[in-house]
Amino acid sequence: MYEYPLVSFHFQVQWGGTRMGFSEVSGLDMQTEVIEYREGSNPVYSSIKMPGLKKYSNITLKRGLVKGDNEFFQWWNTIKLNTVERRDVVISLLNENHEPVINWKVVNAFPVKIQCSDLKASGNEVAIETLEIAHEGVTIENE
Repeated sequence: MYEYPLVSFHFQVQWGGTRMGFSEVSGLDMQTEVIEYREGSNPVYSSIKMPGLKKYSNITLKRGLVKGDNEFFQWWNTIKLNTVERRDVVISLLNENHEPVINWKVVNAFPVKIQCSDLKASGNEVAIETLEIAHEGVTIENE
């Protein structure tokens, strides 16, 4: 049987057991920094390359602005000096039966930026609220 690739528009986001609706999630990328090293007596005049620390980008979550829903701001407001409420976030890509197929588990996330879309009297768009979160790692699980 031929299988089609998964679609990217059917997903859900959960934190602390609460399912949140978002129109866009971006920043699910990971990379490994490269360490270059060369011993001074090495007869080869080039360095060797080794894997270094893992690096994760901030994740950006976007959703429509809803009256009376201040959850982003309340979470951001927990930042006091060097303390903040950290949350684990699970981003799931869903199949046609609305079941998770791939889960990205984001560890120790906290908000670093909140932004609302520009307000324009001549505009014709939905007001979008954006939350950018930093975190300490991502694991990927296939169901």
